Amino acid sequence: MAYIGKVPTAVPLTSADIQDGTIALADLSATGTKDATTFLRGDNTFASPSGGLLQTVTATTGTSTSITTTSYADTNITASITPSSTSSKILIMVHCQVEAGTSVALHGDIERDIGGSTTLLSGDADGFFRQQDSGQQNQATIITVDSPSTTSAITYTVQGKNSTSGTSFFQNGGSVASIVLQEISG
Repeated sequence: MAYIGKVPTAVPLTSADIQDGTIALADLSATGTKDATTFLRGDNTFASPSGGLLQTVTATTGTSTSITTTSYADTNITASITPSSTSSKILIMVHCQVEAGTSVALHGDIERDIGGSTTLLSGDADGFFRQQDSGQQNQATIITVDSPSTTSAITYTVQGKNSTSGTSFFQNGGSVASIVLQEISG
């Protein structure tokens, strides 16, 4: 640049001298693909975030289910999800109302069905909860994580059974059960 008169003294440029919005993205030497699913990292590369919530499926039911068997039977508490990756995990959250019959212990579990059933939360004969001989309505909340290793549709279903002959209930008296499935990237 040519000057008339005296050449100005060189002064170092600082970040305070650059106003926000002055430098366009095209002026950066960033690598990678800029789009709605990436972010600009500190090393000047665009990257996809790792981890995170990919999708949520929610189902509810207010339909009462009577349990009269000593082997696990399906309730109306069920939902399906199709993972986008085999490395994804599925967070399963269930909230339901249970009522054990007189002189009966009501047990519950969660079944995963991908072309064949797999029982989750079956650490002992009691399943994920056991309500004993109350005839009273109680709330049950269950949270667990599954690693199904598939991109096929998966159905998760809450099941119940009695310890002895009798009648127990899920959702008796008009309460609403909910099941939430969340796919978390692995």
